[in-house]
Amino acid sequence: MSDTELVKNDDDKRYELHLDGERIGSIDWVRDDLVVELLHTEVDSAHGGKGYAAMLADFALSDIRDAGLTVRPTCSYVARHIESNPEYGSIVVE
Repeated sequence: MSDTELVKNDDDKRYELHLDGERIGSIDWVRDDLVVELLHTEVDSAHGGKGYAAMLADFALSDIRDAGLTVRPTCSYVARHIESNPEYGSIVVE
């Protein structure tokens, strides 16, 4: 069984997904006051189609919501993920 870990890397401004100690995915972000802009989601092609991007998006969006912040989903993947998961709709700003 593989070991996955989700990490918020404040220094590099990205949410990360590690599989067995190796970073295989990330979402880059910037923050302006109370708005976190999610810029780009990437998962290594060798690990595509396994739900890792969704896991990463849920982690990032939950972290933003739990911190009382809002999100601007510039990343098209994150925007589609929010459309499919309306529980995040209340934290979205234009």
